[in-house]
Amino acid sequence: MREFGLAYYSVLRSWATNFFKRPHAVYLGSSPPLPLTSLNRREFYKLAERCRAYALELAHFDQSRVNLPQCHEFNRWLAGIKRYDLLAAPLQSLRPARPIARWQIVTLGVVLGLLLWATFSARIAQSGGSTLLYGYFALIVVLYLLPERLYGTTTELLEGKLLRIVDTLDELLTNHNLDFSEAAFFQVKANLEAARRELRQQIDLAHRK
Repeated sequence: MREFGLAYYSVLRSWATNFFKRPHAVYLGSSPPLPLTSLNRREFYKLAERCRAYALELAHFDQSRVNLPQCHEFNRWLAGIKRYDLLAAPLQSLRPARPIARWQIVTLGVVLGLLLWATFSARIAQSGGSTLLYGYFALIVVLYLLPERLYGTTTELLEGKLLRIVDTLDELLTNHNLDFSEAAFFQVKANLEAARRELRQQIDLAHRK
């Protein structure tokens, strides 16, 4: 039985490592840092457009739930914009999203329970197995009912991160000479304002629920 438990433990470690694998090495720059890219007018204009479109896109998802594809997409995008010279320092403290969903936590709880039962089943049966079993099921229910924002990045939290990027871009637009024409300047400004309004509206609605 002990050998069986050790084998289960080895499998669980491998499974958990891949299950919650997040490419933070890429997002947080543990590999050799890439050279910064100059943020020119064209790229700035595209970023403002992307912020507006992204804000509208996030509005279609449940604000209180973790959306794994959106978390991964945001992390890839954040890693890219942090490579711009004018954004690297202001966004340095902005952390990547945590793509951990409820079903992952519950699944991990179930697997851990099965592992413990397989390893200590005889001992558990001698010390009141039914009580421990009820407690285990209660724990699974608690894990299921925990708000996802406690361990993952919900859509609302993603919108908060995006709002910070929008505010940073707006500050750069105002305080740095990016050589925009007057028409382009106001178009970028309009895109950032539209993104900010949408994000604040969604965050406010989420807080009212």
